Amino acid sequence: MGDTPEEIASDVDAIARIEAVPTLLQVLCDITGMGFAAVARVTDKTWTACAIQDVLGFGLEPGGQLDVNTTLCIEVRETRTPIVIDHASTDPRYCNHHTPKHYSIESYVSVPVIMADGRYFGNLCALDPQPRRVSDANIVSMFERFAHLIAMQLESELARESEHAALLDARAASELREQFIAVLGHDLRNPLYAIANISEILVRRSTDPVLTELGARIKNNVRRMSALIDDVLDFARGRLGGGIGVQLESVEDVGSALGAVVKELQDSQPDRNIISNLEVSRPVRCDLGRLQQVASNLVANALTHGSSTGEVHVNVTADGDELVLDVRNDGRPIPREKMANIFEPFWRHSASESRQGLGLGLYICSEIVKAHGGTLSAQSSAEHGTRFTARFPMEIAAAATAAPMEGAACSPSRMNN
Repeated sequence: MGDTPEEIASDVDAIARIEAVPTLLQVLCDITGMGFAAVARVTDKTWTACAIQDVLGFGLEPGGQLDVNTTLCIEVRETRTPIVIDHASTDPRYCNHHTPKHYSIESYVSVPVIMADGRYFGNLCALDPQPRRVSDANIVSMFERFAHLIAMQLESELARESEHAALLDARAASELREQFIAVLGHDLRNPLYAIANISEILVRRSTDPVLTELGARIKNNVRRMSALIDDVLDFARGRLGGGIGVQLESVEDVGSALGAVVKELQDSQPDRNIISNLEVSRPVRCDLGRLQQVASNLVANALTHGSSTGEVHVNVTADGDELVLDVRNDGRPIPREKMANIFEPFWRHSASESRQGLGLGLYICSEIVKAHGGTLSAQSSAEHGTRFTARFPMEIAAAATAAPMEGAACSPSRMNN
């Protein structure tokens, strides 16, 4: 609540939206016999009418202003205490005061309207050119209660306005996210595909060993850039949108599909030893592409952060009603104090010297597992190494799945980062 003209105009509008205010002003005039009552927004420099009950023809309308220094409301604002006058011309304190003379009034009441957090909004006031018995304790109490009620209603109105603005901001942010995803998914991929095609031509058709090697390097970097784009897209969906989407269907041979992922990683690092045990003898309802993505990220993570001479163990089994994907590696353990943060975006294992990628891999894995209705956990110790265990329900209701978003298809070749 500020004092700029725009903020004051907004406050005037907020009072106008409170349906009870006109009735309250009418009641004050009826009970006191006064001909004018108002809710005013009062600052140290301005007096602005927000709502008016006027049978005197005073001439003010909502939004109209008075010189605040000609009013008694400025004194109420300074002391935060009511001013009540029955008969100004005979009142020892106000008989020579400039305000009653300036506005030709005899009776006057003004009480502060103060918000719950202590902010000063303005005044509930009433006046009349005739003397009125308004100093009665019951009448003053009524003014104060009405002022408190107006403050409460104003708080609710401002809160609704803030919620409405937040909703509009959320909608705008949602549209911006969709545009962001579209740009990454389309505008960045098109030139990347062109570069990939050129690298493929260099690798396959060039007879110059130097050009062939350059083509292979470009091809590898294109794959890495594509994986980074995929991860940023998944982050945008999982963190900023409605979660990573999955399409569930019955997959007959999950073991072979995950075996292809392991083989691809093994081929990319032939000096490392990956021991796999993939025993799934019955169909699994899952999003196979996303399941392969989890396996790829977890195994690549183990290769990157595990001991360079140690083994990586990959076990996939059907345990009761769950599909269990377990990946373990030897090497320096993750510090205990960091375990709570490993599934947060942009997290990195500080013990590793590798700085590849964005640090989104484990976060994306956790979001994919969550989208399947499963769990992803981690354990790490010097004695037993580091182990990530993903558990997927073998059956999941189709109603629990999220609709896939544009560009959601993933490749087993996506590496962890």
